[in-house]
Amino acid sequence: MSAKPDIPTILVVDDDENILQVLEARLLSSGLSPLLADRAETALEMLADEPVDLIVSDVKMPGMGGRGLLKEVMENWPHIPIIMLTAHGTIPDAVGSIQDGAADYLTKPFDGKELVRRIRARLETRGEAAPGGAPGAKPAGRPSSRPAPKSGAHGLIGGQAPAMARFLERLDRVARSTATVLLFGESGTGKEMAARILHDASPRAGGPFVVVDCGSTQPTLLESELFGHVKGSFTHAVKDKKGLIEEADGGTLFLDEIGNISPEMQTRLLRFLQEGTIRRVGDNGERTVSCRVIAATNANLPKMVADGGFREDLYYRLKVVTLTIPPLRERREDIPALADGLLERLCARQERPRAKLSDAALRLLENHPWPGNVRELENTLEASLVFCDGETIGAEDLQLETPSPGSPHVSGESLSLEDNERETIIRALKAAGGVRKVAADRLGISRRAIHYKIKKYGIDGE
Repeated sequence: MSAKPDIPTILVVDDDENILQVLEARLLSSGLSPLLADRAETALEMLADEPVDLIVSDVKMPGMGGRGLLKEVMENWPHIPIIMLTAHGTIPDAVGSIQDGAADYLTKPFDGKELVRRIRARLETRGEAAPGGAPGAKPAGRPSSRPAPKSGAHGLIGGQAPAMARFLERLDRVARSTATVLLFGESGTGKEMAARILHDASPRAGGPFVVVDCGSTQPTLLESELFGHVKGSFTHAVKDKKGLIEEADGGTLFLDEIGNISPEMQTRLLRFLQEGTIRRVGDNGERTVSCRVIAATNANLPKMVADGGFREDLYYRLKVVTLTIPPLRERREDIPALADGLLERLCARQERPRAKLSDAALRLLENHPWPGNVRELENTLEASLVFCDGETIGAEDLQLETPSPGSPHVSGESLSLEDNERETIIRALKAAGGVRKVAADRLGISRRAIHYKIKKYGIDGE
């Protein structure tokens, strides 16, 4: 089937003939032109002969399957986004596809309208007005119209440090999708900044970015804040109120400090993540909401799950993709650039001449353990501007508190590079309750790499 010049062409790949027929009808009724293939190998032949704007592919199929197709498309047609379809029991395969470069995924059975909405969101992100590419074209890279993640003055400047470079690379990849993300990181590392970058570089960048601070909102008010309420549902409910989840419709909902929500709220949030519907307090009807969910915490959620303090099913719903922001003590190479960016912003805010750090002051900053991470660095620099007389901040102008000897944030400056790496892996394993995959995700390395490091440093059994 050849598409008209102004109608995007969608290649659908699935070994289930019924799904092919249903999707063909849905795409045609939505003004899109479908191409159908019952296996990945057939789809590759079509890609060589037909201009295609987007691919919808099942994960599990005979032959090379969806993952094999994804690999070939990423190598030869990287400008074509792919949405993966997966059965509920094979969600890890879909998550792996997202990490390999897929744009998005949906679990079967899926809502046809939601699939079309996501297809159009991806096409709009690419600036599609017509089918793209000549048959068999192999562009050198991804379209330049895709927004690139931005760094900000509060935590994500840098990338000189290997741990931060790995994190930013993964952040860039995840930002292309609309998958649910769970952000781990100590207080002050810049989790909200990371969430904003994920939103700004995603297909939902044109929608709202709504922040919910689950840690500071009283449990009795959080339900109304998240889900809204109808007039008369409780005292002082003098009019209908839209909740923050509804406010995020079409955009991104950022749930900060998710580990603090009550068991009752965990149940309600799980239902929303499963069904995509909400019910306002005191209302009988349900409302459909489509938004990307990004959750963040500095708590040890795996341990909370093991102790019964956090629902396991909710945890796995939130951790479709996990990202861990490295603490500042593990990215010391980034401190000069971070300090420079923060000073520029602080001086502009105070309407004073641009200040700089002396060599001695910079050495102090680079050697400090930073238990408060980037937030502590910012506060330290702001205080130093009060005490410095000229435009150069000296070591004597810095007010740095030395953590107690037993603090987990005290770094061993006398340790070798290998000793530091060994200690970092041990801390990550302890924080992950011994689960290697979780520890690898926290460190931003592969499972194969963490297995190698554990064996290399003789960590097993400790």
